[in-house]
Amino acid sequence: MDILKREIGVNFNSDHIAAVKVWAPKATQVAIQTGELLLELTPDLFGYWSLPTALIKPGDRYEFILDNDQRLADPASLSQPDGVHGSSLAIDTRYNWTDADWENIPLQDYIFYEIHTGTFSHDGTFKGIADHLDHLVNLGITAIELMPVASFPGKRNWGYDGVFPFSVQESYGGAAGLQQLVDLCHQKGLAVVLDVVYNHVGPEGNYLDAFGPYFTDKYKTPWGNAINFDDQGSDGVRNYFIENVLMWFRDFHIDALRLDAVHAIKDFGALHILEEIRCHTSFLLEKTGRKHYLIAECDLNDPRYITPIDENGFGMNAQWVDEFHHALRVTAGEPAKGYYKDFSGIQHLAKSYTDAYVYTGMYSVVREKTFGRMPIGKSADHFVVFSQNHDQTGNRMLGERTSKLFSFEMYKLMAGAVLFSPFLPLLFMGEEWGETNPFLYFVDHSDPKLIAQVRKGRKEEFAAMFDQGETPDPQDEATFNQSRLNWELIGEHRHACIFSYYQQLIFLRKKYLSSAAHKAPEVRVLAAQNCLLLERKCADPTQLVWCVLNFSTQQFVLDIPDHIVILKELVNSASSTWLGPGEPATEDLTHQIIVPSESFIAYSAKYV
Repeated sequence: MDILKREIGVNFNSDHIAAVKVWAPKATQVAIQTGELLLELTPDLFGYWSLPTALIKPGDRYEFILDNDQRLADPASLSQPDGVHGSSLAIDTRYNWTDADWENIPLQDYIFYEIHTGTFSHDGTFKGIADHLDHLVNLGITAIELMPVASFPGKRNWGYDGVFPFSVQESYGGAAGLQQLVDLCHQKGLAVVLDVVYNHVGPEGNYLDAFGPYFTDKYKTPWGNAINFDDQGSDGVRNYFIENVLMWFRDFHIDALRLDAVHAIKDFGALHILEEIRCHTSFLLEKTGRKHYLIAECDLNDPRYITPIDENGFGMNAQWVDEFHHALRVTAGEPAKGYYKDFSGIQHLAKSYTDAYVYTGMYSVVREKTFGRMPIGKSADHFVVFSQNHDQTGNRMLGERTSKLFSFEMYKLMAGAVLFSPFLPLLFMGEEWGETNPFLYFVDHSDPKLIAQVRKGRKEEFAAMFDQGETPDPQDEATFNQSRLNWELIGEHRHACIFSYYQQLIFLRKKYLSSAAHKAPEVRVLAAQNCLLLERKCADPTQLVWCVLNFSTQQFVLDIPDHIVILKELVNSASSTWLGPGEPATEDLTHQIIVPSESFIAYSAKYV
């Protein structure tokens, strides 16, 4: 494998020669057709077929023909202008980049902002995102995270039903639109994270099996057949996804990949696919001098995923931690139903602040087994946390955002809990102004049977947690339209206040905690008051940020610990500045403070 260029699909060199290569190990004859032109490919080793030709040009539509019978789009297609059932478009991914001076920021400085391209702006395109980048810079965001952009059926989808992993969704702006967005982000100092799906391929428009053994019935996933990473014929499958990783980094200048649900990747080979991806990524870094990160979504509470390869791990740089979210929501008053049954509230939130994982070898009622392992030696910048994201919002029956589920005061408290945590914080689009439109699950399939299955599946999924109301129809375009952000809200008084509040929290995090943000805090639980006290150490070992998180509906008086001296108040969510009820008068900050109900307070302090 030449790590510096894409080797599968149709690619163009500097002499405008097309290099055509496809993996079709079961075929006895392979051809490529564009217009009236039909060209035979030559068999190579290990099931590959190839052809160099000057007869195919950028802009040509083409298909592969297997055994004079099956006419199929390129599995490594870079563009599907006519949708997932149409032919492929040959494009040249070379782009006139202006980001030569861009250097990816340290992962520990990432403040993520998750975006669904189709609902983020009125246009629903990469250009629509570009138009709002100054808003994100002004907020203090350092990295945008795009939900999957691989080509999917129709024009409406979360992106996890993608069937052409190399092709950028045409309705979003295609490959060129994504490159333009990344280039502009880098000009503005923003890193770009892309969500990719390597645990399954969507059902509609999925023709991979016609080319080779991309799937295996040895394992199952909740979304369909498992990808064949360790069964017979898996070498070509592994190479396919490794090529995909390298393409995003090399040809699109993506700074980090978020690998969706890696716990659903089944690989019992001696060299796990994630480890191999890590090895190839590291080799690319050596060749190009650029920095790229791999971030895994994983619910196994297994630190092996974020352990370096030389310590027998898989080498991921970081992972999403749902358990912080679950513990935070239950502490804030979310009913302990469904998967929330495993979380007791304040005690589990305290444990997550300390250990990242809540379950580290305890019995899980929901899983009905002992679960998890301590992430010993893992600093907090290995973990991404949030109070809401696409999953936790969209997988509610009515897609309610946090702003609709909790009080205004609790909303501000939860923001403080995330942004003053030692972990890497992630915001979900619109969170920073308290967006009230829902984020629902939506699709745009063309197969009536599949549409019926999706509708039925969503209703069954909600049965354990939601027992009221009618499930919105995922196929209905109105469901998609309801999920669009309402940018006009940000100009309204309360929503403008929330934006300023988030802006202040991010500013304070950068100012006081940036150099020491990922040291584990000292945590004290006041169970009777449903309150947590956090001691966040600063770069100066004599300094700290002392945080009070009162999740109760009662105000109370709190004794200041003897070992600290408060210097000044940094932020108080109950302040009238943030449209709170107003801070109770505290004559001095020597011995006691009055803690308002549902409040987040942070003080600059020093050790005695």
